[in-house]
Order: sequence, then structure tokens, then C-alpha cells
Amino acid sequence: MDTTDLSLSVNIGGIRMRNPVMTASGTFGYGSEYADFVDLNRLGAVVVKGVTSVPWPGNPMQRIMETPSGMLNAIGLQNVGVDGFISEKLPYLREFDVPVIVNVCGKTVEEYLTVVEKLNTADGVAGVELNISCPNLECGGMSFGVDATLAHQLVTEVRSKTHLPLLVKLSPNATDITVIARAVEDAGADALSAINTLLGMAIDAETRKPELANVTGGLSGPAIKPVALRLVWEVYKSVSIPIVGMGGIMTATDAVEFFIAGASAVAVGTANFVNPQASMEVVKGIHAYLKRANMKSVKELIGSLKVDS
Repeated sequence: MDTTDLSLSVNIGGIRMRNPVMTASGTFGYGSEYADFVDLNRLGAVVVKGVTSVPWPGNPMQRIMETPSGMLNAIGLQNVGVDGFISEKLPYLREFDVPVIVNVCGKTVEEYLTVVEKLNTADGVAGVELNISCPNLECGGMSFGVDATLAHQLVTEVRSKTHLPLLVKLSPNATDITVIARAVEDAGADALSAINTLLGMAIDAETRKPELANVTGGLSGPAIKPVALRLVWEVYKSVSIPIVGMGGIMTATDAVEFFIAGASAVAVGTANFVNPQASMEVVKGIHAYLKRANMKSVKELIGSLKVDS
């Protein structure tokens, strides 16, 4: 097979990417933090850490701890705020030939809308990834991502305020993730990111105190990969829009499994902390897999799971 004909390019909700490997929000900073280790131009897209309407200081220490085959984090979405992002962080990212997707967070619908409207006119933003795992203060702290009505309302409002491609990041903590997926697709989402972290905690047996100052945190890393694969597969069967798979992707083989389950692209997250060049290795490995499998495009892998009837 002539590998010059081999294509890794994908289109995720209107965002054209040279390859299907993105960075997961919250694990890659604003891009500049990894520029000494990763050629940003070789990524499919850079997804920056969550951005809010005003700067957030995040949670008190301790905010991160290692767990068996993973990590817990309770950073609390510390960030410079949308104005700071546009003036201080985005100019650097514009120097690269890579789509920039901004993860957007908020505690009320209005906070989300404020961020999205400002990003809508900012030069260099390729798309928005809506983090619906945030607690909705207007509903007593219930996460937007676990209630289909709240999720539909939020995405409908955001969709009306932006022309940018809109990805919605699904929470695995919903009772039925497919109900949420269909609700946000109906509300106008262009693509889905699956999944966000699982809610977990750790306890110090000697002190009988929580390891994290916030008590609970988000579990990520290889430990959640089986759950993430299952949820991507279920969502793939339920919607018609593209899915970005994530959750424990450490190697190209992990990424290929997500494609087979139904993802059209993948995001590398916790692996970046262990191996700053993990995303580059995943890109190379996907190319090598397609060559071995005599496939001309990554699209041939998407949803190719063989289940005996």
C-alpha cells in the first residue's frame, strides 16, 4: 500500500483537523506550557483549559493525587477568565497552524453566554467545547450534565449566541448518558466529547481525613478507560453527530479502540502528565496501525466494532 494515500484528516463538527488527536481540556494548559515538548502544529487541535466569565482561583490545596492507574484532581477550574484568555493566551496560539478549541465553563446560563459571546468575535478560536459538568447554582448545584432538560436549555441558549462549531462535553455521572447526548444533539450541538472525569474520592486511613481539600475530585487515567469506551459506544449508537473519545488514552492502541467504539477523534489527557510527548506518539501509532491494517483513512475504523449477533 502506498502510505502517501493514507489520510488521518477528520472533520469534527465543522472543525477540519489534519489528524484526529486532540489534547483534553485541563491537561494541556493554554498550549504554551507544552510547546517545548510538543510541536503544536502536528496536533489535530489544541483544547485549552476551561475558561470562565471572570478569573477563578480554583480550590485550595491539596488538589491532585495519584491513584491506582489514574489520578484524582480537584483543581476547581482555575483560570485567567475569558478577557485574560483573549488578551494574554490567544495571541500566542494564533502563531500556530492548529485549530484552537476553548473549553467553556460556568455556574449559570448567563456565565456561559458571556464567555461564548466574547469568544465568538475573538480571532483564532476554531470552536467551543461546552463543559456541562459544572454545578448549576440556579438549580441548587445540580450539574447541567446530569439533567437532560438543563443540558438542552443550556445548549439551546449557547447555540443561539455563537456561529462557532459547538462541542458538548458529556458527564459520565449521568444516570443514562445517551439521554443527555440526544438532548444536546437536539439542541444544536455539532459534536460531543465523551467523557469527562468520574467523580471519586480518596481517604487517608491514618488521619481519617480526605486526601483532597475539596473532599471529592475527578478521576481520570487508565482506570476509567473501560467505562469511557462503553459510554462512547453507547453514545455512538444513539446520535448522528461526531464523538471525540477520551478517558485513559495512553497509547495509539487505546486511541484505536475508541475509534472502533465509535469515536471520530480522540483527546489525550492524563497521559500528558506522565509523558509530555504522548499525543505525538499516539499520532504516529495511529498512522502505523492504519498501514498495518491496509486502511487508507482513519474513517474506516470509526464504529467498526464487531459484535456477534
